[in-house]
Amino acid sequence: MIDRIVLKNVIPQYLREKSLTALSSDVWGQDLVIERDKSYLILAESGRGKTSLCSFLYGTRQDFEGAIAWQDSEGQNVMATLPRTDIWKESISIMFQSMQLFPELSAVNNVLLKNALTDYRSEKVIRQQLSELGLATKLDTPVGQLSMGQQQRVAFVRLICQPADFCLLDEPISHLDMDNAHIMCDMLKEWQNEEHCGIIITSIGHTLPYPYDYTWNL
Repeated sequence: MIDRIVLKNVIPQYLREKSLTALSSDVWGQDLVIERDKSYLILAESGRGKTSLCSFLYGTRQDFEGAIAWQDSEGQNVMATLPRTDIWKESISIMFQSMQLFPELSAVNNVLLKNALTDYRSEKVIRQQLSELGLATKLDTPVGQLSMGQQQRVAFVRLICQPADFCLLDEPISHLDMDNAHIMCDMLKEWQNEEHCGIIITSIGHTLPYPYDYTWNL
């Protein structure tokens, strides 16, 4: 179990030539602790590295200076001791800005494909969640034929289709109306209460109306 993510003076390598004073960031170049069961909003202008931050926290990119540790309750770095595939399956979930769905698969099968790895939800619950987000008539439609907002809703249901200590949402509602955003908030809060996970959400302006514990400017 990951109890906290500790950042020590982390900054993307492509920003290393910029002074930290010029960056005026609450995250880059700082020492931070991101805790389970807390919610964080990361506000950023375009080009400030919000997608890079999500990739760093997810463990798929290492092109940064400084250090990141994914610590258990005893302070051990879990990412250094367990296979990353196990961590991504059981400890960290992510909703990519690019969504990374399979366009030839239906909406429901995109989620069921992940659920086959996690065995976390029943197909009935998955179909119900997609329907609650306005996709009742699109369940069997190939994702490549869906609008961007509809794809975001599929990606969100896939996000919460696993156990997690932390979850990352990179601009999760950039194509959504506020009615669906509020439904998403309710579902996310219910999942956070079940898993006691840390929630990290990035935004460049169209922000998920979630009860955040902390708001940081990137």
